[in-house]
Amino acid sequence: MRVETTEKKAFIAACLCLVIGGLGFRVAMAELKVYLQKESVPLRAPIDELPRTLGNWKQVGKDQQFSDAMIEELGTTQFLDRSYVSLGDNTNGVMQVHVAYYTGMIDTVPHVPERCWGASGLVMWGESQIRQQKLDTSKWDFKSGPVQISSGLRYPQTMVKEPVTRNEILVNLPLGDITMTATCFQDPKKPNMTFIGGYFFIANGSLTPSALAVRNLSFRLTDRYAYYCKVQFSYRVNEPPEKAITMFDQLSSDLLQSLLPQLMRSLPDWPSLESKSSTALGNNS
Repeated sequence: MRVETTEKKAFIAACLCLVIGGLGFRVAMAELKVYLQKESVPLRAPIDELPRTLGNWKQVGKDQQFSDAMIEELGTTQFLDRSYVSLGDNTNGVMQVHVAYYTGMIDTVPHVPERCWGASGLVMWGESQIRQQKLDTSKWDFKSGPVQISSGLRYPQTMVKEPVTRNEILVNLPLGDITMTATCFQDPKKPNMTFIGGYFFIANGSLTPSALAVRNLSFRLTDRYAYYCKVQFSYRVNEPPEKAITMFDQLSSDLLQSLLPQLMRSLPDWPSLESKSSTALGNNS
């Protein structure tokens, strides 16, 4: 009997320790302003509502539809897979645009060409490169935007037209260098053809070309919310890799000039979320 009583007391004591420890941990996290469980944030507009005409580019064909198995592998139902052609020169070929949105618990490993295209039989030519995108930012406002809490930098702003109403609205653009990770591939069966995959991420209001860095950006412990969006351009041309990558730089920059502001119209307004999170922390302190 005494043994059973002792064991019961030990069990109760252990349970109390777990409860007290759990409560203490939650209090400590609150005091440190740390969020281990991230809140999801919805898109402001569906990604597939991006304009079918973007500057000098126009959609060709229909948006690609994925099977249930492909969507499960992608890890999100909020995506766009669309092809655009340059109106200025149709000989430049087609640029395929893939956009995928993730939010909440950021535990999805991004699909990138270096991993996926090699599995399909393509062979990498050289190493992946960080390629600068040359956008005209002369109409962007770098002085009036809200300040990013973590860095103290101001978000760039620009005006963009809504596709349906044609009304102009102000959007906050992401912070960071506008660069892509680009990789050239060749098909052993088509040695004269060069395939290029270039991508970057927008995560919690910032830009990165790295599939590794995006997890750090979108899962900072001090952020209450979490999202990231992958933007990938795919291009193929009957040119050697050296010339193909130069063509890709020019074409992707031209398309991104109009795509980026429109995409930010669809993505969550991160400065507003930062302000909301900061207000909540202030009320809890």
